[in-house]
Amino acid sequence: MDGAAALCGSDNRAPQTRSVDLTASAPSEPDAQADRRQRIARLLLWLVPLVWSSNYLIARAAAGVVSPHVLALGRWSLAFALMLPLAWGALRRAGRPWLAAEWKQLLVLGSLGMWVCGAFVYIGGHTTSSANIALIYAATPVAIAVVGAVLLGERMARSQVAGVALALAGVLFVIAKGDLRNLLAVRFTVGDGWVVAAGIGWVAYSVLLRLWPSRLGTAERLVAITAGGILVLLPFTALELALVTPPPFSWKALGLVAAAAVLPGVLAYQAYSFMLRELGAGPTALVLYLGPVYAAFTAWLLLGEPPAWYHAAGAALILPSIWLATRRQG
Repeated sequence: MDGAAALCGSDNRAPQTRSVDLTASAPSEPDAQADRRQRIARLLLWLVPLVWSSNYLIARAAAGVVSPHVLALGRWSLAFALMLPLAWGALRRAGRPWLAAEWKQLLVLGSLGMWVCGAFVYIGGHTTSSANIALIYAATPVAIAVVGAVLLGERMARSQVAGVALALAGVLFVIAKGDLRNLLAVRFTVGDGWVVAAGIGWVAYSVLLRLWPSRLGTAERLVAITAGGILVLLPFTALELALVTPPPFSWKALGLVAAAAVLPGVLAYQAYSFMLRELGAGPTALVLYLGPVYAAFTAWLLLGEPPAWYHAAGAALILPSIWLATRRQG
């Protein structure tokens, strides 16, 4: 592309060479592809929270049915088996030099994304409420935006800062059920400590995933990270089974593992990695703010629980904030 531009600029003998559009059309192809990826990433911002919010329901439903580490290991082992056939060719072409250079990063990212953000949430779900989980996770997009600005140099425009603040206000309004005094009445438990650790792990995972470059594409890299996460989960799962008597096997447990692997596993993580690459850490983190809104309407469809007025009020704050924080800056 640079060579074509130099050739066109150095030819001064015939005016008609400057009127040829063939060289001018060459750089438009990458630009068009980049614009298309950006549009897809912005669309996914609205869709991913729908599948991601299922993890909170799975965490609550798993109590007494399947052990936290068993659920996390089963989730990511099944996800790995589903993703590997599609990524195997690219992984083979990458060869051993790539693995030798990035294996430490894979273990760190796998520990954060699959162990800390997986098993810790399931442990916390045994003794805390979904409202507490949502309240704790409401702080992570702000933390990701701040840490991303410091480590990645992702400066946020004023409209993006306003969007983050508006989204935070909306999700707190939903959690408080329209009465801010409910936030003061929240009581934290031991399970909240596990969720706080998971939230910190998610901030680190989101920033490091973008900070550390990789020779692999988004899909192939997630497969490699998942492999690292499985290696970390194995000894902790064995320790859990040795210390705590697990619930008996049931088809419900197997269904929870399968649901966790497909919905908040393969689909959500692949989409999140893609959005992180295209939009940056701060805007992508806003997907967490849509979770409470989507969860309310999902409960309406699946459980017959109609949303309350504060869900609509929170949505009125959150939905415009996503557009405000991710729109193109002029």
